[in-house]
Amino acid sequence: MASIDGSSRFMAIIEANKGIIYRVANSYCKNSEDRKDLVQEIIIQLWKSFGGYDDRFKHTTWMYRIALNVAISFYRKETSRKRISDPLTEGVINLKGSDSPEDKESELSTLDRMIQQLNDLDKALMILYLEERPHKEIAHIIGISETNVATKIGRIKHILKEKFTQANNQ
Repeated sequence: MASIDGSSRFMAIIEANKGIIYRVANSYCKNSEDRKDLVQEIIIQLWKSFGGYDDRFKHTTWMYRIALNVAISFYRKETSRKRISDPLTEGVINLKGSDSPEDKESELSTLDRMIQQLNDLDKALMILYLEERPHKEIAHIIGISETNVATKIGRIKHILKEKFTQANNQ
């Protein structure tokens, strides 16, 4: 069991980096109640693994690795339990390509929906890439080589770019 000092340290780390937990949860759950459950599960798993935290690694690397693993497991459980289609991902996307704030918001929303449609690994890669994590850190978090990270991100960006182009031409 962690000491009170360990508890305070854990809470300080969570508070300082809580954005990681919420970004991962928002990326894997559309439903607010599911998001709350996922955030809670991530924090529980972070707490359980805190005693074995290796100080050689950044807190953010450790948190991303655990948060993404928990989110992927949670997502798999939920999708196998529900097995229903999501009307948000089935809609037709029309991008205007303008620089207005409303259009930028729409494009970001479209990008988010497109990322949601990626498989678990690709979704995790894009979350970390958009967080501007270095390839070395992404490789460590995901458990693949840096070269593989770069290759996969390049392919995903190409696929997303094609989808945006197709959406703009409709």
